[in-house]
Amino acid sequence: MKFRAKIVDTACLNHFTRVSNMIAKLAKTCTLRISPDKLNFILSDKVANGGVSMWCELEQENFFSEFQMEGVSAENNEIYLELTSENLSRALKTAQNARALKIKLTNKHFPCLTVSIELLSVSNSSRIVTHDIPVRVIPRKLWKDLREPTVPDADVSIYLPVLKTMKSIVEKMKNISNHLIIEANLNGELNLKIETELVCVTTHFKDLGNPPSASEDASQDRNPGQMAEVRIDIRRLLQFLAGQQVNPTKAVCNIVSNKIVHFDLLHEDVSLQYFIPAFS
Repeated sequence: MKFRAKIVDTACLNHFTRVSNMIAKLAKTCTLRISPDKLNFILSDKVANGGVSMWCELEQENFFSEFQMEGVSAENNEIYLELTSENLSRALKTAQNARALKIKLTNKHFPCLTVSIELLSVSNSSRIVTHDIPVRVIPRKLWKDLREPTVPDADVSIYLPVLKTMKSIVEKMKNISNHLIIEANLNGELNLKIETELVCVTTHFKDLGNPPSASEDASQDRNPGQMAEVRIDIRRLLQFLAGQQVNPTKAVCNIVSNKIVHFDLLHEDVSLQYFIPAFS
């Protein structure tokens, strides 16, 4: 198994840092899947047990000027590494204004992702800052639990409002209730609702629009005004919203009534799927 990669473009380095910061906010530990053409950050808590799951995908050619990897075998040309997300994020924070960044899979008495950052000093000479991030190599027999999640057919899919606005509303709602109901229909209407014995608070969003494919698939047998809803742990939603460093170019909420809500985001060259199960 071998892996080494290099970033020299400043915009690519800053973007990779933002992705790393987002992952650190979404998951304490995650799995990094390395394949010849992609990197994936994976969180695979069992949704059936109330855990969230995440699948974040980067096309390596959009970030790295050099990228070499050899998987566990020719037939299984992949590497799966478990790491503490914050360790990678913390290492990349020192890469601001760096001339280059190198990432390499190494063995220093234990497996590591070694991050080497070339910084330019005031005297125009360069210095190297190195971080060794401990990782656990995941054996092949466990890979089956880390595959891309199967996306259930949604009852309603709808575009999300500006995520900063949504986050501000959910933060206020968290002070009143631990649970939140998300409901939406095919008329582009989305509601965020909390209900307690003493109070019911609803925030309405209109004219958000629905993805064309979702509207076409569901329009045959669903009343466009009929709401699909799911009740979730408000902290899970807030964690997801807090993790968004920049407003995505596309953000879709997919609701499977009373079962799960699945967020599908696109940040430039990075796609993110995030699943929150219904609170039972």
